[in-house]
Amino acid sequence: MIHPACKTLTLTNSLLPLSSRSRFSKFSFSMRAALYVAWLIKTSPAPALDASRAAIFTLSPNAVKSAPALAPNQKWVSDITYIETAEGWLYLASILDLFSRKVVGWAMADHMETSLVEDALKMALLQRQPEAGLLHHSDQGRQYTSAAYQDRLANAHCQVSMSRVGNCYDNAAMESFIGTLKSECATQPFATRAQARTAIFEFIEAWYNRQRLHSALEYLSPAEFERKSDH
Repeated sequence: MIHPACKTLTLTNSLLPLSSRSRFSKFSFSMRAALYVAWLIKTSPAPALDASRAAIFTLSPNAVKSAPALAPNQKWVSDITYIETAEGWLYLASILDLFSRKVVGWAMADHMETSLVEDALKMALLQRQPEAGLLHHSDQGRQYTSAAYQDRLANAHCQVSMSRVGNCYDNAAMESFIGTLKSECATQPFATRAQARTAIFEFIEAWYNRQRLHSALEYLSPAEFERKSDH
């Protein structure tokens, strides 16, 4: 099912003049190639001399699967994904509560610097006000291992958990959300980043969190599942 906001804002070949379709296809292919390179960079092991990054992972083994989340704000998972537009990439950082699969923090930008994931974390912390001991899980990307991000987690008294390098299955719930976003909203390139921002905002806040039913949540939406749980 494609969310209505995403249907109207995506840029399809059928909306382009015939003379432009081949050029747009080549443009789209080059963007996908760039995405593959960016993914390789993001998931590649750190250089041997990057001792600080290695130390962070050594102290932060993958603990997200150690036990299920039995209430909100016990375990959060996070990641960055790429949204294709005719103007270039739009990057989306998201934080998902594992108990309800609710997107509790997100941020969008035309870059993937540390400030992108910091903004998503700030939103999540402000909205949820978690108690000390929350488990925060991410991959080993430079944004998540940065001193600035780790300091924010420490100040919020969060435990840190990280995936093994290049293993997306360690973060399966977030990968599932991204897959849903790509299949129901960002199905084709958007015309502009502004249109992508609008569609993704509506998808997350109006549809995914509040209306979309999840089989893992007794066929309730994340918001309704949290209300029903009465935590």
